[in-house]
Amino acid sequence: MIDAEQLRKALLEQLQALRDCGVTHLPRQDWKSLLATPAAEQSPPGSPQLLVETTSSRDQTLRDQTVSRGPVNPGASTAAAANAPARSAVAGSRAATTASGFGGSSPAGQPDLSPYAAGIDAAQRPAALQVLQSEVAACRCCPELVRNRRQTVFGVGNPQARLCFLGEAPGQEEDVQGEPFVGAAGQLLDKIITACKLSREEVFILNTVKCRPPMNRTPSDLEIQNCWHFAHRQLEIIQPEFICCLGSVAAKSLLQTSKPIAQLRGTFHQYRSSRVLVTYHPAYLLRTPSAKRHVWDDMKLLMRELGVEL
Repeated sequence: MIDAEQLRKALLEQLQALRDCGVTHLPRQDWKSLLATPAAEQSPPGSPQLLVETTSSRDQTLRDQTVSRGPVNPGASTAAAANAPARSAVAGSRAATTASGFGGSSPAGQPDLSPYAAGIDAAQRPAALQVLQSEVAACRCCPELVRNRRQTVFGVGNPQARLCFLGEAPGQEEDVQGEPFVGAAGQLLDKIITACKLSREEVFILNTVKCRPPMNRTPSDLEIQNCWHFAHRQLEIIQPEFICCLGSVAAKSLLQTSKPIAQLRGTFHQYRSSRVLVTYHPAYLLRTPSAKRHVWDDMKLLMRELGVEL
């Protein structure tokens, strides 16, 4: 039996999360028609259709909060105030996200193949990323993640990077330090990057979800949906030539596919103007060392296309 007080608290928490995301009202439900509609035809709570409708109001609220209160990071506020083109770049990427559907994706099951927006000058990208980082820090769309996180983990690296590594979500060390891939899996990723004759300063590293899921569990579909527009806008600002998806969460989110890694790796896919290579997550390699040879084959393919001799 469900405890009424627990149910009330959970409902209030969810309503507060919706309010934090910019939802100011919920549509009145025609209960008679709902009861007459077969359950299989009803959209489940948190479906992409609902989230698409609320993305614009959520982003407008976050923008208003950033302008009126200033971002959580004072340095980001200074950079944003001093660089109006950077704010335009973020607003442009946000508009592209909303216009093309949830997370900037094409219809369900299809990756976004639209080109990156023109006019995001390389010199504007650092400040534009700082403005976006302040929005990420202010996000409260996932109550469980917000309640358990120490901080959000935005991303790190070169704003003009030709190559982005896209992972799953922060772990315990990432949550403490506020930087992606700094734990055991991150140390292995560093070795992979070094073996490719690159450095963390030359690439950009980000995650699909910006908050650590409790106990390092896999992010839920709703958490990915709530957070994906941030990663989409990071990629819109950076406009990398190549994206390397580390693991199934990154691959499925970016490419809108349910295929396993084994079927996706070894060839290039397309996301907007970027060529995408899928490989195993470093955490998987720690559990399955035999898969390292597959990752190295993928890296050799990627470096060959980047023009790096190994």
